[in-house]
Amino acid sequence: MSITHIVLFQFKQDAAPESVQNACKRMLSLKDHCLYPSTGKPYIRSASGGKDNSPEGAQGGITHAFIVEFATAAERDYYVASDTVHQEFVRSLDGLIEKALVVDFTPGVL
Repeated sequence: MSITHIVLFQFKQDAAPESVQNACKRMLSLKDHCLYPSTGKPYIRSASGGKDNSPEGAQGGITHAFIVEFATAAERDYYVASDTVHQEFVRSLDGLIEKALVVDFTPGVL
């Protein structure tokens, strides 16, 4: 069963716009740079996201949202716990992020 991984960021107010844009581009590029160890091939099915533009005003400070899809929970688990490319990306956000939220779900499982 596939897994949908939602990542929400609140970038710090004083973060340079170029740094925020670069972090967002790198987040989306994980799809091509994260390789599964047994195959040596990219394993992220899809990745999309960007800057919030909701008129509802219910963002709670969240400025950017990303959706990453995995074919299996095992692939998601590898991404979260072991993928060095992903871990390096997370470390690179130090000093840029005020708040991060992550929610995962299996489509259709209520």
